[in-house]
Amino acid sequence: MRKFTLKTLLAVLLTLPAMISLAVTLKNDAPETYTVKKNDTLWDIASLYLDKPWLWPELWRNNTQIVNPHLIYPGDVLRIRMVDGKPVMEVVRDKKRMTLTPEMVKENKPSPIGMLPWSAIAVYVDQNEIISEDAYDMLPYLLGNQSASLNFVTDDVVLSRRYGRPDDQYRVVRKQSTIRNQEGEVLGIQIHHVADATMLEESAGTQWLVKVDDSNFEARRGDRLFSGEFTDAQDMVLQAATEQRGHVIGNLHQHDLLGKHDVVIVDLGANDVSPGTVMGLYAQGPDIIDGEEPRYASESNVVRSVFNDGSTVQQPALKVGEVIVFKTFAKASYGIITRTNGVVKNGFIVAKP
Repeated sequence: MRKFTLKTLLAVLLTLPAMISLAVTLKNDAPETYTVKKNDTLWDIASLYLDKPWLWPELWRNNTQIVNPHLIYPGDVLRIRMVDGKPVMEVVRDKKRMTLTPEMVKENKPSPIGMLPWSAIAVYVDQNEIISEDAYDMLPYLLGNQSASLNFVTDDVVLSRRYGRPDDQYRVVRKQSTIRNQEGEVLGIQIHHVADATMLEESAGTQWLVKVDDSNFEARRGDRLFSGEFTDAQDMVLQAATEQRGHVIGNLHQHDLLGKHDVVIVDLGANDVSPGTVMGLYAQGPDIIDGEEPRYASESNVVRSVFNDGSTVQQPALKVGEVIVFKTFAKASYGIITRTNGVVKNGFIVAKP
């Protein structure tokens, strides 16, 4: 399985197409200077200066002071200056402090900040997958072992239901949730990698014997055996969504309220979006019935007007944050919330930022 490193992510995220120079407009309240803090990310800092933080590299196009614009450290002071009428970001920093020893040269310098919180994404890149409901139903599953154990860990030999031809290696996976769109249609089954499993040659009659390997969690009876590869992470070039429109339909841990750096599931698949697509998050309140006493259409004792008489008022969708898609499947995708000014819930709209 191809590994998707933080170094690769940073390099790609900060390399938008160089052939096109995009117009960058600073926020009215953008600070003249900003001192980088320990837990900052480039995305956070870009949000201070730009309404469209994915255009961050444009601030560096005319900057000759620093070779790699993503090598920004806590304590650095960022300053905006104008060059030919365009804003340019520059770094003001102290000289590097060196400590010499007979064995080595050390730089007393902290690690550079990242573009995105990769630690919030990496755990899901090869641990979670969304597959079709039919494919999930066809997976073989664990039955039990000779010790009548309820849970199985590394080196345990377990009997499994037999389906089709055996493969040498499997992942033991567990169903996390059924993913449905706003209309209730099933878009897939979210599974989580529990352990690895190796097929044994010993005869088990009409069933299989497998040995559990490299447990992440204890396997259970009913956990499935998945022989396919999880969808590999792809290199991302940030790009704003255009006409795509969908909804937040879930998240990885079935939480009711979500915030910055949480991973959400949206009802747009690989044919709709690609890794790196930046989308706005929008909240839309319930319709309002404009009668003698205005009421929300969601109130249990209110019947929505069936006449086109203007009595039903639809509230506008208000932007509350942004999300970046980082992994796509057939009918759904994972995205990380990069900024929000409130809580995010299932049903929020995702569209062009």
